[in-house]
Amino acid sequence: MSRLLPLVVVLPLLGAALLVALGRVLPRVAADAIAAAVAVATTVLAALLLGHAAPGAVEWVGGWEPVHGRGVGIVLSGDAPGTGLATLVSLLTVAVLAYSWRYFDEVPHGTAASFPALVLLLQAGMCGFVLTGDLFNAFVFFELMSVAAYALTGHRVEEPRAVQGALTFGLVNSLGAYATLMGIALLYARTGELGMARIGAALDADGPPDALVLAAFVLVATGLLVKAAAVPFHFWLPDAHAVAPTPVCMLMSGVMVELGVYGVWRVHERVFGGPGGLPAQDFTRCLVLLGALTALLGALMCWQQRHLKRLLAYSTIAHTGLFLVGIGLLRPESTAGVALYVLGHAGAKAALFACTGVLLDRYGSVDEHELHGRAGELRPVAVLYTVAALVLAGLPPFGTALGKGTTEEAAGAAGTALFLAVSAVTGGAVLRVAARVFWGVGPRPERAGAATTTGGDEEPETRERLRRVPLPMLAVPALLLAGALAAGLVPAFAAAVGRAFDAPAALAPHWTAASVVTGLLSTVCAAGCAALSLRRGAPAEPYAWTAPLRRLHSGHIGDYVAWFVLGTALLGALTLPGVLGG
Repeated sequence: MSRLLPLVVVLPLLGAALLVALGRVLPRVAADAIAAAVAVATTVLAALLLGHAAPGAVEWVGGWEPVHGRGVGIVLSGDAPGTGLATLVSLLTVAVLAYSWRYFDEVPHGTAASFPALVLLLQAGMCGFVLTGDLFNAFVFFELMSVAAYALTGHRVEEPRAVQGALTFGLVNSLGAYATLMGIALLYARTGELGMARIGAALDADGPPDALVLAAFVLVATGLLVKAAAVPFHFWLPDAHAVAPTPVCMLMSGVMVELGVYGVWRVHERVFGGPGGLPAQDFTRCLVLLGALTALLGALMCWQQRHLKRLLAYSTIAHTGLFLVGIGLLRPESTAGVALYVLGHAGAKAALFACTGVLLDRYGSVDEHELHGRAGELRPVAVLYTVAALVLAGLPPFGTALGKGTTEEAAGAAGTALFLAVSAVTGGAVLRVAARVFWGVGPRPERAGAATTTGGDEEPETRERLRRVPLPMLAVPALLLAGALAAGLVPAFAAAVGRAFDAPAALAPHWTAASVVTGLLSTVCAAGCAALSLRRGAPAEPYAWTAPLRRLHSGHIGDYVAWFVLGTALLGALTLPGVLGG
């Protein structure tokens, strides 16, 4: 089965090429149908490969196998983590294409295929990134998915804000890509290898790590943490989400950002995890500190938002921090818990963005205060949004609760407190939106001042404002939430995730009294936070004591570049003791 690995990347690439070639003659409905068929076929293939996944399953594309121990070909790995993520990527791609079926305004003649073609390119880049077994091609696929994501973010080029958001996204992520490429160059200069496993073996043979190994890790990790939107590399994400089309937000927050977390885990596991790489205590210190900072800042900024897309973007940042903490513990059970958490989070977050898209296309606004009580007529959307908010807060028996509980048990009391607080605040912010927008709870908020980003007066993304919600825009979030529920309810699924990360059977993800209690507690705390906020009413402006944090998120690219440099230096400082001790 490993011989079929290249097709997971080739199929969406060929589909995108076909759409581009025939774009001038294809009607929009035909372009959408072709893209959906290609995405479904890729999903089926990825799922088949997942069923036959094995740690040693590799495929050298084109038959370019190593000669005399040296390899220059493209190697793809068919292990369970990679094929599992490829399946998730493909499933979300199918969901996005179904949700956006004939979704946008009428497009100029000859460009009907541009959006589905770019979505397939993004799918190909993400699948290639999770399957590749060598660093250089990880960079190539990293750039492919990034370029497609930039174009999708600025898809509505007639809007200046969309272009500005895409440029910010592109510049910051390009800096991260350049850092990764420089780190790869250092590793190649030291080892003469590009394959991850071969680089790791060569570093281990060289003995304890030195400054070059440290520099290589910092540079490679910087690029991946930019993609993961970890603090202080996170500034691009809210700006991009605020202007990107809703289906694009579903992919970016649902899975693309999480690929940065996966990349950090994969690179450490295969390249820097041995005696010649980064010492385990330094990696743990680096990831846990950055993850905790990311989770806390993301949760705080999430609570302050009234622009619904920005609110959900900061929620993604907060949960990314929790994922980084989980993989930073370097325990198989915590990594398996994070994997399950990611699956549940993907379903919940994509469903939340899908419901937000309905609000935008019905009312021309994503402002929490402006929408107060207006969406009460959308009862199915209200139910979906509320359930998704509860899933985000960690409600059992959804996959988020099971993954969160498993990771909390590995993290101890301090980690449990962090997971509980972040889940309660981010879940509470989304529940507050649900209560205010759909159920009209609480007094009508005050009018905002000029300094607040509200999300009012937005242009709908559909041809005209929705009078009735199309079936795909309801079915997609419902199915996504059903998937999040299955991730927590099906024991065989959780057991398979545990085996994929070599977690001991007794510690693999499974329901315990502690995980149920912490899940219920975080949900109750989230509801309490939302109720307290609604009872007090909403101020016109965010709280004054958060002004310094809000000023950091200035929207100026120069500021973001400065934070990028500072973040790279911070990574170096956190990993420096490993070299000094060696």
